[in-house]
Amino acid sequence: MSVLLFLLGLATGSFLNLCIDRLPERESILSPPSHCDVCQHKLRPLDLVPLLSYLYLKGRCRYCGAKIHYRLPLVEAMTGLIFVLLWYQYGFSIELPLAILFACLFIVILVIDIEHHLILNRVVYPAIALAFLVIILIPNYGIISAVIGGVTGAGILLLLALIFPGGMGMGDVKLAALIGLLVGFPQVLIALLICFVLGGAVAGGLLLAKLRGRKDPVPLAPFLTAGLITTMFYGEEILRLYLGG
Repeated sequence: MSVLLFLLGLATGSFLNLCIDRLPERESILSPPSHCDVCQHKLRPLDLVPLLSYLYLKGRCRYCGAKIHYRLPLVEAMTGLIFVLLWYQYGFSIELPLAILFACLFIVILVIDIEHHLILNRVVYPAIALAFLVIILIPNYGIISAVIGGVTGAGILLLLALIFPGGMGMGDVKLAALIGLLVGFPQVLIALLICFVLGGAVAGGLLLAKLRGRKDPVPLAPFLTAGLITTMFYGEEILRLYLGG
């Protein structure tokens, strides 16, 4: 099962790469067919085999020799690995397909934020709507906790955005609301704390290494996602440790 899920994740990762390339440019994810961005040559099925095509072609276009961005195999491999990890976490349950769907949405969100410093409404709004649907339809999800979590996440990020204009955008606020809906309250506080600690550490490291200046933006979505993942897997344990239980 793990092998099948990994292969499914590789194929899904290939589609996520298409979304990551086209959504910021407001292009259709359905057409035109996949092609080389440099020579515009239509890619054949053998050029699109997830991960293997990149390795076989040594990271270059078969037709013009242009370099293929390393992000493509990285997203494919990461998606495959995440599918397997979610299988080990949830097994055969209603949570598994939902977790996989949200994982795909977050991969698209965080990679686009890294590359374009954008959190697209056309991705985050459907994700929030889906989260509300999950809250309503799944028994014992904890509607009140989820709603309070969403409001808390959005409220904290909105307050910081108002205090430090330019430090973060409204896209980060919406993403924090989504995370709050998914993990509920008080776990959203853990997710945000992890986000700020990791984000501060990475930003400080980049500054010390002179890879970024003080005014250069650092995308927040990867750190919000890290906070979400850590909280979903270990939030209860972290909360018990904090409360001394």
